[in-house]
Amino acid sequence: MAPRILLARHGQTEWSLLGKHTGRTDIPLLEEGRRGAKLLGERLHRGPWGGLDGVEIRTSPLARARETCELAGFGDRAERWDTLMEWDYGAYEGMTPAEIKAIRPDWFIWRDGVPEGETLRQLSDRADEVVEWARSADRDVLVFAHGHILRSIGARWLGEDVSFAARIHLNPTSLSVLGWAYGDPAISRWNDTGHLEG
Repeated sequence: MAPRILLARHGQTEWSLLGKHTGRTDIPLLEEGRRGAKLLGERLHRGPWGGLDGVEIRTSPLARARETCELAGFGDRAERWDTLMEWDYGAYEGMTPAEIKAIRPDWFIWRDGVPEGETLRQLSDRADEVVEWARSADRDVLVFAHGHILRSIGARWLGEDVSFAARIHLNPTSLSVLGWAYGDPAISRWNDTGHLEG
């Protein structure tokens, strides 16, 4: 079996609801985010996932990802991994895109990056580390992390430049699966929030 990587974005927080760039600030989940995490866990513990026995699990150490992992029922199996932390937004931490564009009207994060934070190259290198780990053995992996790092992992899994992540949006508490098609890396499922509906 060629390894797959399952990506779980953390649940809703106050800052994600407001559209603020939330990098290393340790924002807790809202009640909506906790409910979503439990629903994601229920989904992953029934068919076709069946609790994901034999799957290696890692989580960002930031509270919003760890709590999502725990509420989904995988906290006792998950290893914390700093590589899964969100993009360090530097001077733009806590700002919305509109606030940033008031200062830099032509700014585009996937082209221009952020001042005093992590570069696009550094973000890409971290995503590559996750991809290399995921492909390193004959088993699937599940990671709990954040929107921009997970989108970066998606881009790099496909062999695209990290800027491709601009084209693959992720909602809070979404489930995505990166796998293979005809022997090449592929997106098997993306931004699936079916567990939150109904």
